[in-house]
Amino acid sequence: MQHQGRHFLQIPGPSPVPDRVLRAMDMPVIDHRSAQFAELAKTVFQGSQKIFQTSGPVIIFPSSGTGAWEAAIVNTLSPGDKVLMVETGHFATLWRNMAVRWGIEVEFMPGDWRHGADPAAIEARLTQDSAHTIKAVMVVHNETSTGATSRVGEIRAALDKTGHPALLLVDTISSLGSVDYRHDEWKVDVTVSCSQKGFMLPPGLGFNAISEKARAAAKTNRMPRSYWDWEEMLKPNANGFFPYTPATNLLYGLREAIAMLLEEGLENVFARHKRLAAATRAAVNHWGLEVLCVNPAEYSPVLTAVLMPPGHDADQFRKVVLERSNMSLGSGLGKVAGKVFRIGHLGECNELTLLGALSGVEMGLAAAGVPHRSGGVEVAIKALEEKTEANSPVHLKIAKS
Repeated sequence: MQHQGRHFLQIPGPSPVPDRVLRAMDMPVIDHRSAQFAELAKTVFQGSQKIFQTSGPVIIFPSSGTGAWEAAIVNTLSPGDKVLMVETGHFATLWRNMAVRWGIEVEFMPGDWRHGADPAAIEARLTQDSAHTIKAVMVVHNETSTGATSRVGEIRAALDKTGHPALLLVDTISSLGSVDYRHDEWKVDVTVSCSQKGFMLPPGLGFNAISEKARAAAKTNRMPRSYWDWEEMLKPNANGFFPYTPATNLLYGLREAIAMLLEEGLENVFARHKRLAAATRAAVNHWGLEVLCVNPAEYSPVLTAVLMPPGHDADQFRKVVLERSNMSLGSGLGKVAGKVFRIGHLGECNELTLLGALSGVEMGLAAAGVPHRSGGVEVAIKALEEKTEANSPVHLKIAKS
């Protein structure tokens, strides 16, 4: 079928690239040893610090988020080290598998793929580790496969309460730039991220924000590394350069994306994502379907994972939506493959974009014969109207009087 109009990319990343970012990237490649390039690089290094909410270094690799995962591991840990990880979903499992391949001993706290990491359980386990054999706690902030967001601030509080010296490594691949995240305040040692989610860029950039504690660990650990070596990056980064050829045009796009986020204001960006997520869940609940994440305190502002009714295949439903409405929804991954579909509402997404996406889902439910109650889009509209009214200057003025 030949579709008209723009494709609706409603997966939880890669997210749609704004026209403004595309235009910024449409530049000739420049000499990456020139003063012009150094100015560009210094601008994105400083801007990235604002998004990570850190005053420390942010290292930018030409890589996927998976590469940034590996950089975090090989710079801080040694073969045979023990780490504590939590089975929050597919991506936590993949990070765990990578660590095992590097010779790390992983204690993987089991999970049901419907919750984030439990700060109390982490605290209890660290309390037991009086010999401090656990060298790092590694968690996924926003588990893209399940739509559950772990409470990193509470996990940091748990580490502090026990006095455990373990490093804290956090994956923010699908949350940075969309969900409130505070690298310095939460004393995270390595924050991992990438370009194709909240930064609204094509894939191709991986990020490590690092603490002084992490940098010190990198100077004494025994893991082999070359491409991912932080110190090899930081030395030329200080003058606005890279030790190898950087992804110049992605850096042009990154500069523009950071400008867009800061112009909107990070608090407003975070509030917008929460508002869109709440409207999505209102529609899902009205349809009579079930949100995969079960703890309201862990609902993701980035995506909503929806369970299909028994006897209905999520991938077949997604196929119907794609063919009829030219819209891509996220698939179920790992243990929930075929059981859930995922609605992305991150990056360049606003109320009208979301309502278009929800309309496509509702039409798809009817076309695929999935039992549901119609009218979810209208419920989402009311939810958005209420949120907008609550945040309006008029409402705030009345509330203060």
